[in-house]
Amino acid sequence: MKKTIVILFAVTLLISTAAAATDPFTGKWILNVGKSKYPPNTCPKKMVIEMEPTEKGIRYRSDTTYANGNSTYSQYTADYNGKQVIVMGSRGMMYPVFLKRIDARTVVASYTKGQQVVATSRRVVSKNGRVMTVTTTSKGDDGKSVTNVGVYEKVSSTASSGR
Repeated sequence: MKKTIVILFAVTLLISTAAAATDPFTGKWILNVGKSKYPPNTCPKKMVIEMEPTEKGIRYRSDTTYANGNSTYSQYTADYNGKQVIVMGSRGMMYPVFLKRIDARTVVASYTKGQQVVATSRRVVSKNGRVMTVTTTSKGDDGKSVTNVGVYEKVSSTASSGR
């Protein structure tokens, strides 16, 4: 019995390690404010995204600090199957999201309100796996389309020590 449990644990560990090695989105990403493009006075002062592999998707968490000193977080666990999941944040439930993998280095996250998509984030990881560009399109308060381009740099796993 103990041998079976040890074998099952080892297999689970190997599967999650293999998923992390093959999914370029996993890891810790830090916003490079200087390379990012946001409308005036909207760029975060600091943003960190951490993604961990799950069996068929990711566990996502972002921590953001704004110029005024306020900070927020959001988190969810989602598969790349297009099924909607709840996003929780510092202010409770946020817009649900669904993920769709376009190719090995591209994922589209669509945020919904009711049955309508209200924001779309296209995440693309560079060929070398060190830069992730997140292009988010949504509607501003005036109803016009707003696009933000966040450029994130991957933190090496040896430099990463958690939150």
